[in-house]
Amino acid sequence: MGNHRVAALRAEREAVLEFFGALSPEEWDAPSGCPGWSVKGVLSHMSAAFHGCFTPWFIGLMRTKDLERSSDRDVEKRSDRPPEQVLAEYRFWSGRYLNIQPIMKATGLGNVKIPLGELGRYPMGIFPAAFTFDHHTHLRHDVAGALGKSPPPIDAERMAVAMEWMIAGIPQMCREAMRPIERPVDLTLNGPGGGTWGLSPSPTGLLEIHPGGATGADALVIGNTDEFVLWGTTREPWREHDVKIDGDIDLGTRFLDALNVV
Repeated sequence: MGNHRVAALRAEREAVLEFFGALSPEEWDAPSGCPGWSVKGVLSHMSAAFHGCFTPWFIGLMRTKDLERSSDRDVEKRSDRPPEQVLAEYRFWSGRYLNIQPIMKATGLGNVKIPLGELGRYPMGIFPAAFTFDHHTHLRHDVAGALGKSPPPIDAERMAVAMEWMIAGIPQMCREAMRPIERPVDLTLNGPGGGTWGLSPSPTGLLEIHPGGATGADALVIGNTDEFVLWGTTREPWREHDVKIDGDIDLGTRFLDALNVV
């Protein structure tokens, strides 16, 4: 289990506690960038995820076929709770999750792959990267952006971990949409935590990831890490951002249109 993932999540947790701890009652109740969720609802979702790691909730998450609806239920369940209770739940269970990471590493559980709803199967050791990505995106774009507040700063280490989860998720999360991608594509993301990754068809039906780029890539997609969090999750159309395609324009366009990372 990568220590860099745990360190990134720990830093993002501190950013969340500081940001939400300074909100006014009006800001807690304000609509967020997540449709149907208030700002409190976003933290409710984050709290539920950590808390659920220690309850049978997690078994349900593994088996669900509608992760979005599952998240809505978590938010609805906490709708009547005061903000300080939601924040306290987040503080306690996120702390416990971080505290068990050395045990996960020592026992080798981080290498065990488990299903995550319809998103695919992933080794448990990458889940701190998933949480880091979730924190980064919700805090900066769905909450700070919606409130018109300055977002917490980012650094290369945390952004690299968020990118790790996003890239790892493409083959399984976008499996059906990516079936028409019949030739290799390279994705280069500039900025903090950036790099180049190749994605090519494989006999498994999933795209295969090649750190550093794929051999003989026919299209090169170039963007920025901070914007990839927006268009890679379809929060905003990629065509509205500084995204370039070199080589086979049609192939690169089809790849971008098929992207939807959760």
